[in-house]
Order: sequence, then C-alpha cells, then structure tokens
Amino acid sequence: MSLGDEPGYGDGPRGEDGGYGGSGQTRTRLPDRPGDVYGGARRGRSASRSLVTVVGVVVLLIAAIAFANRSDDSSSSGGGPSDKARTSPTAASGQHPVESKTAGIPAGFAHSGEGAESAAANYAVALGSTGMFKTATRHDIVNTIYTSDAAGQLQGPMDQAYSADFLSKLGLDAGGNPPAGSTFVSRTIPVGTKLQQYSDTGANVSVWYMGLIGMSGQTSTDPVSSTWKTWTFELQWDSGDWKIVTGSQKDGPAPVPGDDKAATSEEISKAIEEYGGFTYAR
Repeated sequence: MSLGDEPGYGDGPRGEDGGYGGSGQTRTRLPDRPGDVYGGARRGRSASRSLVTVVGVVVLLIAAIAFANRSDDSSSSGGGPSDKARTSPTAASGQHPVESKTAGIPAGFAHSGEGAESAAANYAVALGSTGMFKTATRHDIVNTIYTSDAAGQLQGPMDQAYSADFLSKLGLDAGGNPPAGSTFVSRTIPVGTKLQQYSDTGANVSVWYMGLIGMSGQTSTDPVSSTWKTWTFELQWDSGDWKIVTGSQKDGPAPVPGDDKAATSEEISKAIEEYGGFTYAR
C-alpha cells in the first residue's frame, strides 16, 4: 500500500468533516475483461502481486530519505495507563483521541510515547489514502505530517513517482481519478503499534497494518485485495507535535488467509462508501 501500500486516510470523497477517513468518522482507541472478477470464488494472494510491486516503488522513496537526528533509547515517562498498556497491549490506555485536525488529519498528539504511537498510526492512515494519488492533497498530507526539511526533500521525488504512467497502471487518469462507474480503493487499517525508541525529542514507532488497494468495478483487472505490512516511522517533536522524519516498510506479519468468499465489486464499492475510517489513539 504505501504510501498506503500504498503506499489508507480514507477512500473516495472526503467525509463530511473534511477528513481523509470517508464519511462516518469514528474515534477509537487502538488495542482495537468483462464480467465481475470478484464474485463467487476465493481470490488467491497473487491476484494483485503486480499492483503491489508497482506501488512498492513509492515506498522506496521514503526509505531513501535518511536524516541524522536519531534519538537515544529511553522509556516513555509516566505510569498508570502506560504501565497497563505494556502489560496488556490490547487494553485501552485511557488516553483520549485528539480533537484537532490539520488539513483533515488528526493533530495535536500528546508529548509522550503513547502520543507518538497514536501519531504514527494516524499518519500511516493518511499516507495510505486515495488522497496520495492526487497532487494537491498529496502535497497537503506530506506538508502536514512530515518535518519541513523532510517534506521539502520528498515532494519532488513523490511527484515524479506518482506520474501519469504510474497512475495509469493503477487504472487512474492523470488526475488520480478512477473510470466512471469504478471505485479506486486505497486504505490503511492499523492493527497495532510498537514504541521502539522514545525521548523528549524523538521516537521510533512501528505500525502493523492491513492495507486494501485495487479498483472496484465490473471490468477491473486489479480487484481490491489485502496486504499485510509493518511501517516504521522515525518521528521528531517539532513545533508542538510529532512529525515524520523518515519511514520504511517491510512485509508482514501476515496471518493465514481465511476461507471467506470474495465480495462482488458492487459490495466492495458500497462498503467503501458507507464505512468511514477511524481516528486512532493508543
């Protein structure tokens, strides 16, 4: 997905609140070719291998941006809820989701290890959204969640990566729009976060997530499929919030595929329109 393995913040049009999670924004605490190519049979994992390979090129751009401000290993401060989270990783921490947003993306995270984890999860969602495939919204996302230095270095290479040729391989036009009657899906769904390093000035956080990507439509040759990846971000405390310095992805861990029957393209498109994304808090 990436950049929402992409590089999931929402799909299709923005939600009523202007965010990237689609309609029905919900806050939660993390603990938590003709014919239809979808219908009828279980789809093998190889169905979107070529699509994932193409999209993976974008991930390498982020990995190539290396900065020197790395933080020393130290544990996050405070007790109570954070201690509970360490002993019971799926339990709610007691920290409330952020209330403010910048460019439709959650902002104003706590200056703590849990705040860094929440920021990383929400930033993974933004970077995995369909907004990344449109120039204006991509610039807004990158300028909002990266440090100014990192954003300045990323914009040019990203614009080149999201070229008209690249978009056409995903079934999109030069403006990042799907064909009439089709729905382009790119969404990141964090499953959990792990604080690798923490200090008052920086943090390294890994986000384990499931990604959805593909084109939902009767004539689509790249139906929506799922991928499992881990996205690790180096974050910096910058101007009162956590910002990304750099990030990298690796495959998995992926669970054994179940025996669920693949949905039809109509069912996928309807679900994407009806089910909005989340604001994640550790």
